[in-house]
Amino acid sequence: MKFHIDEHVSDAVAQGLRRRGFDVTTTAQAGLLGAPDADQLAYCRREEKVMVSHDADMLRLAATGTPHAGIAYCHNQKYKPGQLIARLLLLSSRISPEEMKNRIEFL
Repeated sequence: MKFHIDEHVSDAVAQGLRRRGFDVTTTAQAGLLGAPDADQLAYCRREEKVMVSHDADMLRLAATGTPHAGIAYCHNQKYKPGQLIARLLLLSSRISPEEMKNRIEFL
């Protein structure tokens, strides 16, 4: 599974996933800082990356039927970076990238 880390999520999450061998981009690396959520999801869909976000607007956008490669959502401040990494590792071990398409997982 490949991940894209939203600008509101700690860079430590991206670094931790990369250390474990995952293909991970951040909003800054993709040149999407300040870009609309629809553009973020379109990028993730093209790159086949699951969006990792604290932004509830992503959920609202997905609810309108906007196609996406998957959203892994958790409320801001719910987990420390290490805990969020552990949740994402668990997610990637039990759900395939194909199964994640147009799916939201609440972490």
